[in-house]
Amino acid sequence: MEDILNIKIPVFEGPFDLLLHLIRENKIDIYDIPISLITSQYLEHLDMMKELNLEIAGDFLVMAATLVQIKSRMLLPPEEAALEEQEDPRRELVARLIEYQKYKEAAVTLRSKEEEWIRVFRREPLLDGEGEELYLVDLGLFDLLDAFRKVLDKAPAEVVAVTRETLTVKDRMSTIMEIVEEQEAVRFEDLFKGDMTRIYLIITFVALLELIRLGLVRAYQERHFGRIWVINPAKASSVPVPGS
Repeated sequence: MEDILNIKIPVFEGPFDLLLHLIRENKIDIYDIPISLITSQYLEHLDMMKELNLEIAGDFLVMAATLVQIKSRMLLPPEEAALEEQEDPRRELVARLIEYQKYKEAAVTLRSKEEEWIRVFRREPLLDGEGEELYLVDLGLFDLLDAFRKVLDKAPAEVVAVTRETLTVKDRMSTIMEIVEEQEAVRFEDLFKGDMTRIYLIITFVALLELIRLGLVRAYQERHFGRIWVINPAKASSVPVPGS
């Protein structure tokens, strides 16, 4: 029997990154998290990561259990809730999120300073295919997952068994690298053009994640319009960012 293609790469962002991403996307007050909504969306993201066959660290599952527990405590009838501690079940989670967010913001500030110095020596700005200068900001795994979800929603629903002889992640990595090396900036959606089956789309996306993890490509998003661009790291030092 032919081996079915197995795709596994390590996830390089954690559960707090996912929660902060969901809070930002839903424009939620971090001090008043609608736990039912966030739990549902968090679990949906885990399901998608499983479909992509990404290795999910145990921390993600622990956080999922924590969210479900908090949700169940908040759904207790008034008389049973009175027997529980009067403290908001979300309080500890919010405190940990705020602390984590502070560290993330500090890291971003330091990185921005580093890139600012690098850009002092840049020769030319990064241009899109129409000669317009791009002003981009860095983005993470979960921004990419959301963008890919939109691509996947338009794909055929058929299930295709793909073997190692017919398709590999390395093949798609090579193709993406060829595209990125030929162009200054590649639109995220352009990597998924053509009559691709669902499995081809998935493997293409996993190949992109692996290239990002290895530092062979980087992904950025337009400040105003949200379009995602994939570029060669050699060009990353010339990427204008807000405030520069």
